[in-house]
Amino acid sequence: MLIVIELLGIFFFAVAGSLMAARRGFDMLGSVFLGGVTGLGGGVVRDLILNESPATFGHPIYFLPPVLAALLVYGFTPAIQKLHRLVLVFDAAGLGLFCMTGTLKALQHDFNPVTAVLLGMITGVGGGLMRDVISNVTPDLFNPRDIYAIPAMIGGILTAVCWNFGLFNPLVGVGIAALTFATRLASLKFGWRIPLAAGHWHRPTPGSPPENGPQRHF
Repeated sequence: MLIVIELLGIFFFAVAGSLMAARRGFDMLGSVFLGGVTGLGGGVVRDLILNESPATFGHPIYFLPPVLAALLVYGFTPAIQKLHRLVLVFDAAGLGLFCMTGTLKALQHDFNPVTAVLLGMITGVGGGLMRDVISNVTPDLFNPRDIYAIPAMIGGILTAVCWNFGLFNPLVGVGIAALTFATRLASLKFGWRIPLAAGHWHRPTPGSPPENGPQRHF
């Protein structure tokens, strides 16, 4: 069941990566590569932290979702102005699944709940972070007008709580992933954000982004 969820999460993240590649004008090879980095990056980092060989390299089936995602985007790419919205939707879906699977895998390795939640967050945001760096855009993780890690943290905490109280099952897992997905999309639609690193007394230096600039609405 965990493998099926991971493959689905890889596919959603890979579609987001391939859509970003289309938005940036990459070729098909770049689309497959960026989709693969987005879909597989977080899981590889997770497995390395767990001190085990990444499952990606032991099971070739993990490379199938990025290829399918690139073909899907190539065949059904909408107008360019709609790509950014689609990237956010598929990225949110992958985030909801991966923060849960990352937390579960850490708990199965007898990590404490706090560490498990952190590992779930890394699994969820790692691929998107790599995608944005490669695409030369500001990572959502560091965007002051966006929350990216918070929904992943919520999903990880709920997973850890349900696991430790013996309440976790596939139906609960679907609910947690759906709640994380909905929280992420709601944050984009309503412009939710957390306080900046500097206090309210801080005055931006010339050339720095304004504190109350235009928000990116979903």
